[in-house]
Amino acid sequence: MYIHGWQEYQDAAEALYAKSPTNTRYCVKWRASEGKLVLKITDNTTCIKFKTYSSIFLNRFEALNLSLIEKMQNRRVPAPPPSTPVAAPEVAVGDTHVSAAPSSATLSVAGPAAGGVKKKKPKKKK
Repeated sequence: MYIHGWQEYQDAAEALYAKSPTNTRYCVKWRASEGKLVLKITDNTTCIKFKTYSSIFLNRFEALNLSLIEKMQNRRVPAPPPSTPVAAPEVAVGDTHVSAAPSSATLSVAGPAAGGVKKKKPKKKK
C-alpha cells in the first residue's frame, strides 16, 4: 500500500519496525533514468511503500535512514562535540617560535586520499 504523505510514511515505518524488529525488512529503490525513489518496509504481513519523483525528499529520506539504523543497532549516534578552537603546538626553529597550525583557527577534516589505479598511456602509432 502506497502512502502519499511523508510524515505519515515515516511514522508508519517507525511504528512497523517497533512492532516487530526481528522480521522487518527495509528496501530502497532508485531509478536514475526516471528520477524515481521508492521506499518499502515490510514485516511479511504489512507492506508500506512511499514513491516520489521529487529531490526535496532526499534530506527527509536520509533522516529516516539514520533513525531506522539507530533502532536496528539499538544505540544512539553521539552528538558531535561543540567546535572549539584548538591551540596549535609551537615549534622552535632556531631562536624563534613558530606555530604549527595553519593560518585559520578552525581545523578541516580531509576526505580519503585519492588513490587507485594509474591510467595507462595510449600506445603510439608507427
